[in-house]
Amino acid sequence: MPSKGRNHRQSLPSNVLSDLPDNVIDVILMSLPCKDAIRTSILSKKWRYNWCRRTEFTVDVSHWKTQKDLLYPTVKFIKIIYPLLTLHEGPITKFTLDMDILKSCPEIDNFIYFVSRNGIQHLFLRFPRYNGLYKLSSSLFTCSQLRHLTLHNCSIHPPSAFKGFDWLISLKLCRVTISPEWLGSLISHCPLLERLELKELMSEVINTIDINAPMLRYFDFNGSIKSVCLKNVPLLTELALMGARSPMEAKNFDLAKLFKSCSALEHLALHIHHSEFQEEEPSLVPTRLPFDLNHVKCFYLLDPMLEESYKLSCALCLIRSFPYLEYLEIRAVNDYDGGADLECLKMERFSDVTFNHLREVKLESGTISMPVMQLIKLLLAKSPVLLRILIRLEYPSAANERHDLRLKILAKVSNFLHASPKADVDVQYQIRFA
Repeated sequence: MPSKGRNHRQSLPSNVLSDLPDNVIDVILMSLPCKDAIRTSILSKKWRYNWCRRTEFTVDVSHWKTQKDLLYPTVKFIKIIYPLLTLHEGPITKFTLDMDILKSCPEIDNFIYFVSRNGIQHLFLRFPRYNGLYKLSSSLFTCSQLRHLTLHNCSIHPPSAFKGFDWLISLKLCRVTISPEWLGSLISHCPLLERLELKELMSEVINTIDINAPMLRYFDFNGSIKSVCLKNVPLLTELALMGARSPMEAKNFDLAKLFKSCSALEHLALHIHHSEFQEEEPSLVPTRLPFDLNHVKCFYLLDPMLEESYKLSCALCLIRSFPYLEYLEIRAVNDYDGGADLECLKMERFSDVTFNHLREVKLESGTISMPVMQLIKLLLAKSPVLLRILIRLEYPSAANERHDLRLKILAKVSNFLHASPKADVDVQYQIRFA
């Protein structure tokens, strides 16, 4: 630094930090990580308790993990939470508390009671994953201003007097136990709910989830369930139904019933592996839904067994019902290398269908089997504005195998009818890890 700059810096009054206005100090503290904001208490007497006015906090493993592990994590956790409970002043609008690696969470009931009385709006709680699930304190259900709630690793038993969160916009539940009745009631009693994520629910077996959420725009389910009933979701634009047993795996599954209330749907992701209807007849599946979903632009189909005609017929029923589909992605579980054509993919079954808006297709598969080639042939012939089909295959060990297989696929595809003169077919390889 030039000498002039050094002299200027040295001439600053010694109490410059103490002379800063409170609103400037608050801005500085809010821009610092929670841990560093608390450390500013050593700067001067005026700064000692300024962090206590902070409205947003994040407390996680970085606060109690020591380099030499001299303190048991739970002990240090208590030393952090106790000052918050006793010294903080004013509202706390946003709090993230991640206790994932702890073996227990003492004082946590008092903490939840504390934030419930201080205007909490955005609350993230990840409880320890060990030593059983934490039973969520009833104090949480008194947070009348709550707008965003995320809960991990706990059991939920709302009090009988609970009437819902009137201002809740987003709800995420991960590895929680909750009865199907309470889950449906919780969702329906959040009238402003726009975003819902349910991951690995661990309650008594949940056979059905009823979703009655007129403002819901995003719903992501990942877990084991037999049925989802989308009763009232007129604004839903993004839907993902994933997991070991998705709703599409229930026997005699009614596609029309699931999507009846989804008139605004734009992005759909489905997982239909490990089904219970492998022996069902493809003829039982309707050719298309009794209504079109005119807003669906992107369809992600994960892990279908392309050689299983019933499940493939379900997927084709949906594709036929998306007249404005622009992007299709299929990640197929396909180790099958049979030589027979599948009836549901024969061209004559699509004589009345054209994918007039489909521009891009991504197809991932273990092998290039007959069903895969049938699907490629069908999409090329029925998509007049198609620009690209990307085929991603499992990585062969030998370079010459990759080259030969790629040339073989492209040669075969070149003989297929191309409805779009701009359609390009590309073959790539990916390494799959077990």
